[in-house]
Amino acid sequence: MTYNAGMNFSARPFLYVVLRFSSLLLVSCTSATTPSAQIQAPAVIGTVPPGFVIADGSRPLTFPADLGAHSDFRTEWWYYTGNLQAPEGQHFGFELTIFRVGLLPPTAELPNDSKWAGRDIYFAHFALSDIANERFYAFQRFSRPGPGLAGAQGNPYEVWLEDWEVSESTSGVYQLQAEQGEVSLNLTLTDETGFVLHGESGYSRKGKNPGNASYYYSQPRLRADGFVQLNDVRYRVSGLAWNDHEFSTSVLDENQVGWDWFSMQFEDGRALMLFQLRERGGGISNSSSGTFIAADGTTEPLHKSAFDINVLDEWRSPHTPASYPSSWKIQIHEPDCVLDVRPWMADQELNFPRINYWEGAVLFEGKCGDTPVQGNGYIELTGYAGNLPLP
Repeated sequence: MTYNAGMNFSARPFLYVVLRFSSLLLVSCTSATTPSAQIQAPAVIGTVPPGFVIADGSRPLTFPADLGAHSDFRTEWWYYTGNLQAPEGQHFGFELTIFRVGLLPPTAELPNDSKWAGRDIYFAHFALSDIANERFYAFQRFSRPGPGLAGAQGNPYEVWLEDWEVSESTSGVYQLQAEQGEVSLNLTLTDETGFVLHGESGYSRKGKNPGNASYYYSQPRLRADGFVQLNDVRYRVSGLAWNDHEFSTSVLDENQVGWDWFSMQFEDGRALMLFQLRERGGGISNSSSGTFIAADGTTEPLHKSAFDINVLDEWRSPHTPASYPSSWKIQIHEPDCVLDVRPWMADQELNFPRINYWEGAVLFEGKCGDTPVQGNGYIELTGYAGNLPLP
């Protein structure tokens, strides 16, 4: 199924999207060969089935095996975002995210041996921000895995949903492609930093319970070169992309209502990931954290006390009841950095049936110590358009 929600407006972990679709009907295990275009989602959320394992920090991350799917965990996503520039000056932001939701654990027997039978459901979001024309395009698809419609593997690396895909062509070089209607994106991504493990060697706590966590790593600096096509106009583009991969089963505490996620790429080669988990009543969870990444790939974990995120302005959506933060001052205590962050354009809200969140291209400037810094990034804001129930 493809859905664009009329989102060519003029102006990922992502958790709540995954949780909203975690109760999809077990259509992938039926004997009927229903095409992916007819998969439908019910309006209620079910309980988490037994048989899945939780992220508890007991397993090390290894590559290339952990690039692929982890069917013993309930939820998983591969999150590609980036900022692109054409030689003529046009700026674009993009998102391509593929989500996997486990409907049955690997220990459960499938009801039949049909090629359509499967334990997972996949869905994906593809979005493009055309900054010069203040237009935002966003699309959504669903698919069962079989036969070959969607999936992820580690060696050789590939993650795909129909013809939206990312695959490794040579070591550290990836091909990303997505096309829908009048929008297409074709990029070669070259890894400049390698894999960065967040939290405790990739074990990223999200709550008080040790099992409320994920395994989380990033490729924070992927040099991007390729083409954007809009309405038969083709732009050669270059820039930087970021890849996040997370997998988990139980993530948020009950009092957590959303999160703000930041990925920042400095022109001097450094990078920064932060997330803050918002609680009912306006508090910020002590499990909020981040990682400061030096140009050589070495990392400095950041606990909640190591940074401050202050909202300077808000944007009210014309499409949903949500008001989103739209300007921030971020202070990192060590290294001593103060960053002023703002969106490249305000309206980058993805607005699908029962799924609303803001995911958009941003730019920043500021200082680290006495040295001026600047760069681009991406921010994801969830839970502002209404709290979604947890299973």
